[in-house]
Amino acid sequence: MGKFDGMLLVSDYDNTLRYTEGALRGSGEVPPVNPRNWEAIRHWMAEGGVFAMATGRALAAFRRQAEEIPTNAPCIVDNGGAIYDLAAEKYLVKRFLADSSLERIALVMDAFPEVSLELYHEGPLVQVMHPSEWNEKHALLTGLDFQAVDRLEAGSVALPLAKALFVADREALDRVLAFMGERGWSGDYELIYSGDHLLEMTAKGANKGDMALRLKEMCGCTTLCCIGDHANDLPMLQAADRAFAPANAVPQVLASGAEVVCHCADGALADAIAILARERE
Repeated sequence: MGKFDGMLLVSDYDNTLRYTEGALRGSGEVPPVNPRNWEAIRHWMAEGGVFAMATGRALAAFRRQAEEIPTNAPCIVDNGGAIYDLAAEKYLVKRFLADSSLERIALVMDAFPEVSLELYHEGPLVQVMHPSEWNEKHALLTGLDFQAVDRLEAGSVALPLAKALFVADREALDRVLAFMGERGWSGDYELIYSGDHLLEMTAKGANKGDMALRLKEMCGCTTLCCIGDHANDLPMLQAADRAFAPANAVPQVLASGAEVVCHCADGALADAIAILARERE
């Protein structure tokens, strides 16, 4: 019997397991994952724990990074849009946007030409409308190039969509969110900020919280522990039996009741596992 038997630990990737914010803002390359985290993850699994990643990234934008992470469970991708089994190389759960969502996205983009749009699909294709500097930085960070599109219609955009990502400054994105709310669309989707300049749009129920609970059931675990740093991690932090946040988390997460550990770059995940280990002694 291991001390972590029956426990599922789910970690966000960007700025939780690995600090990527500096690179996204153009201040240098992405530093490596703190080696404390690797040691802690292996200890977690050796003691019977189940470890999984939950990322806002699409599968194609995360696959290369996922290959270096020791896990023993499927991963949550597309900000909760899907659960993917890397070992079996297949989707286990998909909650993609309805094809009719494209018409609404087109109306948003007509109303806000200053906003950039990234469209993610089941495969490696990323389509972008109104490319900006932020899109270029995303491409460098994820290693995925994009295809520019001028029209949002079935003949130009590949369907179905795993998620849509609106990219602009926070003020513009707040207006986008208000625009959708005024039309009664908010209840049809998950609309969550994953950065000050990133507004995620996924199908209703396609969030990290619902998918973490689904993964807990699939893995036969009784306890769910989660760690994340941004607003898109709140659903899984709120769903968790034990929730953690790195010290670099946004104020909303720091005030959520999650136990705050060290900065991501210093090994926040390792700190969380150390706390859970002490509690099981």
